Amino acid sequence: MNLGPTELIILLGIVVLLFGATRLPKLARSMGEASREFKKGVHEVEQDDPLAPKPDEKVTMTQAELDALLAAERRGGARKDIPPTV
Repeated sequence: MNLGPTELIILLGIVVLLFGATRLPKLARSMGEASREFKKGVHEVEQDDPLAPKPDEKVTMTQAELDALLAAERRGGARKDIPPTV
């Protein structure tokens, strides 16, 4: 969907009517702060995960480790299909 200049002007007019010209800068500022906080939170989560591999770190495992991991996943998935008994 492409918005032309006419549609953008109409949309801006509707926004000004709904929020008022004095509240628009406050609204834009709060949206910017929320965006910064979200990005900061995502960055902190990436840094705090000690098990996450680094971008340049190569992760390897043996065939036995892979088989054990897959077997555990299969057992875990099978348990989810069984209804709980009371």
